Amino acid sequence: MKKGKTAVIVGAQWGDEGKGKIVDVLSENFSVVARYAGGHNAGHTVVINNKKFILQLVPCGVLRARCRSVIGNGVVLDPLAFLKEVGSLREAGVKVDGNLFVSNRAHVILPYHRMIELAAENAPGRVKIGTTSRGIGPAYEDKMGRRGLRVADLLDLELLKKHIENAVHEKNMIAHALFNTEPLDADKMYKEYAQAAEKIAPFVCDTAVLLNQALDAGESILFEGAQGTMLDIDHGTYPFVTSSSATSGGAVIGTGVAPNAINSVIGITKAYCTRVGEGPFPSEEKGAAGENLRKRGNEYGAVTGRPRRTGWLDLPLLRYSGMINGTSWLVVTKLDVLDDLEEIPVCVGYKIDGKATAEAPAQASGFEKIECIYRKLPGWRTSTEGIAEYEKLPRQAREYLAFLGKEAGAKIGMISTGPDRDHTILVDEFVSELKAAAKKA
Repeated sequence: MKKGKTAVIVGAQWGDEGKGKIVDVLSENFSVVARYAGGHNAGHTVVINNKKFILQLVPCGVLRARCRSVIGNGVVLDPLAFLKEVGSLREAGVKVDGNLFVSNRAHVILPYHRMIELAAENAPGRVKIGTTSRGIGPAYEDKMGRRGLRVADLLDLELLKKHIENAVHEKNMIAHALFNTEPLDADKMYKEYAQAAEKIAPFVCDTAVLLNQALDAGESILFEGAQGTMLDIDHGTYPFVTSSSATSGGAVIGTGVAPNAINSVIGITKAYCTRVGEGPFPSEEKGAAGENLRKRGNEYGAVTGRPRRTGWLDLPLLRYSGMINGTSWLVVTKLDVLDDLEEIPVCVGYKIDGKATAEAPAQASGFEKIECIYRKLPGWRTSTEGIAEYEKLPRQAREYLAFLGKEAGAKIGMISTGPDRDHTILVDEFVSELKAAAKKA
């Protein structure tokens, strides 16, 4: 039997590109959806029949009854947040038991991770990153420093007790010395997380084995990324980044499948740009036009509620993202947000010190010198909301999309024209490729 086909969903910008909806729509064509990075700092929003689901840890494929969902080893898991999300899904009638699996190698977020991140983010003299203060970064720090607790360890209550006692003693000393924080209670923490471990145990398995067995059986897998390429720990606008691998390469590291198992990469981009938190944003629009994008696009974080910074589409960064990820297809979301504009500025290049450059700086400080070169494209001044056929889009909207695809160097396979599942245009060639993969699977 031939190996099953795979595709990776990756954010091509600074996150919040609409990956949740796209994973939900495409998961119909896959047997398994696997989340490979991040934690409950992600906020993937899916609207089905006017009912909104905001998923932070659980892959969006869980909303498809025939689809199995996997939380891979590259994810950092907050047990309490996970159980809360599972409880909400059960209340909504979503089948999770027997359909959702958690890697025994995923690292665990504990209260001291949140304590340290919150204190560090608000400490005087520190560079503000604009984190969600949910303990994601400190959990990854402990993982890389070989001090972490994995899900398999969480289920070993004797080991869990010893780990919490030692870690809480150390973290309390550090947090008090650096930030003068109140100490955490190790006994209370152990009792709470021992109870959580019992509830999580039925979901836990070696998901690397599960995924590879699925591929060997000819099943198809969709890998769900979190955040975006420009927030990647290595390739993003460091230090204003997340703490995990947000690129397509993270799908391999974060799930345990081989690199040659990846068949295609689908990059998600808004028709404009947004960013949450601090850090470089060359095409940011700080005036009334930016506020208009924020209001029309409802640009507020799904997890934090923070207003997102808004700006125009940045083609140099989109090309950079395509290079890093090996993007096969582009999906453009929130096209309808641009409906009221007479002209749409697009950043087509950069100047630094008056000289044109094709490369983004490695240092965040280098972005401050960037001057965007804009090209203004004609708007369409008519509603595209809910349009589900490419030919029904206004001519100017089709021209905008054609320009975007050509300049980004990737084919556009899908366009989102609203929040609902049905507010989606699927390009025939893209659909054919997905269905061919599903048949082979």
